[in-house]
Amino acid sequence: MTSTTRSRCAACKYLRRRCSSDCIFSPYFPSDNPQRFSCVHRIYGASNVGKMLQKLPVHLRAEAANSLYFEAHSRQEDPVYGCVGIITNLHEEIHDVENELAKIQAHLGIHRHSNNPEDGETSQSDHGPQQQQ
Repeated sequence: MTSTTRSRCAACKYLRRRCSSDCIFSPYFPSDNPQRFSCVHRIYGASNVGKMLQKLPVHLRAEAANSLYFEAHSRQEDPVYGCVGIITNLHEEIHDVENELAKIQAHLGIHRHSNNPEDGETSQSDHGPQQQQ
């Protein structure tokens, strides 16, 4: 035989069907990573994923498949919040770090003021080197 045999994609293997050359799933769910499709299928269903991918322009499909996998995997890890839980945790972390930064900036302001009690804008470097007595 002179025809080349290509392996079925993970979706077609999972669904136990023949993988055609124009299979919508094959570029995004390769046969060497069956868990990727399995995860997406459990959350969204193969038919829905196929419809979503077909409605998108070709140049956006890979990014969409990655997003679907991320969201499906997040939903399996945290069935209640999914990826929204991750986003919420990151927002809280940003808020905590912003508060910490504000406190540190306030401490720096206090130390600058205590080191230079005069309200003048001059510093030691403006007066030249100090001589020891």
